[in-house]
Amino acid sequence: MMRPFKRSRNDCRRMIPMWVSLGSKQCSRASRLPWKGLASRGEPGLQSVALEARTLLKTYHVTTFGCQMNEHDSERMKGMLESLGYEEAQGRADADLILFNTCSIRESADNRFVAHLGEAKRLKSEDPERVVGVGGCWAQSVKDEVFERFPFVDVAFGPGQIHMLAEFLTQDSLTAQGYFDFEDFSGHLPAKREREFQGWVQISVGCNCVCAYCIVPQTRGREVSRDPGELLLEIQALAADGVREVTLLGQNVNSYGRDLPKDDRVTFAELLGRVDAIEGIDRIRYTSPHPKDMREDVIRAHAELSALCPHIHLPLQSGSSRMLKAMRRTYNRERYLDRVAQIREHVPDCALTTDIIVGFPGETEEDFAETLEVVEAVGYDGAFTFIFSPRRGTVAADMPNQLSHPVKRERMERLVEVVQRRARERGQRFVGRTVEVLVEGPSRTDPSRLRGRSGHNKTVNFDGTAGQGEIVEVEITSATSTTLAGHEKLLSRVP
Repeated sequence: MMRPFKRSRNDCRRMIPMWVSLGSKQCSRASRLPWKGLASRGEPGLQSVALEARTLLKTYHVTTFGCQMNEHDSERMKGMLESLGYEEAQGRADADLILFNTCSIRESADNRFVAHLGEAKRLKSEDPERVVGVGGCWAQSVKDEVFERFPFVDVAFGPGQIHMLAEFLTQDSLTAQGYFDFEDFSGHLPAKREREFQGWVQISVGCNCVCAYCIVPQTRGREVSRDPGELLLEIQALAADGVREVTLLGQNVNSYGRDLPKDDRVTFAELLGRVDAIEGIDRIRYTSPHPKDMREDVIRAHAELSALCPHIHLPLQSGSSRMLKAMRRTYNRERYLDRVAQIREHVPDCALTTDIIVGFPGETEEDFAETLEVVEAVGYDGAFTFIFSPRRGTVAADMPNQLSHPVKRERMERLVEVVQRRARERGQRFVGRTVEVLVEGPSRTDPSRLRGRSGHNKTVNFDGTAGQGEIVEVEITSATSTTLAGHEKLLSRVP
């Protein structure tokens, strides 16, 4: 049985905009209600929708947890809501619509989200007409119980159903709804970018890998690539709108295009070349690749394409072939190191970053020592390190030989020491050099200085007078494991 929302909207029959896919499936808390779509009402266009929307819910607040794909999805949520006439609130207490875009990859993200959700519950008790929504991978992973666990939540939706939030908000009366079937790319929705000169571009969704610890295939589905022509048009539009740096997003960007019709199929390397040719795009980044699909044509692209940044994120997860097999990573230590050698051969100065999991079930001290050996040998410019936490619904959650938290914590401390030491050593190669920096804003630690990012994806804090979105030359005077510092060269602005 669904709980009816207290505010009736029969006096304001608003319509959904053209980009909302009609004829969608939707489900109630129990995921059994028939579709209650708006297809029969017609599509009056955004202006009238926005005008009518302003008479009711005016403000929204979005909290984002997790990866870059979630950041992209949140930008699409914001753009969609603002096309309906909503305005962004500074805090949840000021918002009529409170949204959470959730992550289910790591337990820490789950715990933080639940804590924040407690505040939303309190705010809704103070004003029952507030709407609370939960989207993203966590919502998808607990779709059968989200409303039972959190009865104050009004709407829940998975990563492939972001557009259905608009349909929910434009119904005559709000009743709790859940939307969880993949229907469309969030990249088709309007966006509100955090920075006008940087843009996320979703090139694919889903993943065909079956890593033992990962829940992404369950929450985002099988891999689906977007049409390359559509992508290039989107990036051209971004460039015309002042975007200088684009980041191509996918769960496994290297395998882009393999599912496309034969006549439309392009490789990831070919896509990179076409994006590089777009006037106005000065920098291209991408995340995340999979080592098994990191082929020589992509590595060569880093040496040949002027806009493609000299940075590759190459997830390791473990330096032990035995552990990699248990994780179902489909490559071993030797194959991974061969990819690293190819990168160093073709792009000697390329920055390498990685992901590493500590304490996977069955990991021995010898396995962990092999991971430390790889970290020492590769010399990463940075690493995201994670203590293994079992995720419900994954193979690893039920594996025997789960390690104790003290053992995992002690290994993590040793790993972080090696990662930081090698990253600090790698950073010294920039001292005395001049690097191009895309200015992002004031330094977070010293507002009198500027902060930006180099092509190697290093944060640079520096003295200068440049404005946001400018690319300037910075002389590097010092380096830590995570940042560079220096001063802007006068008359160095890159047009």
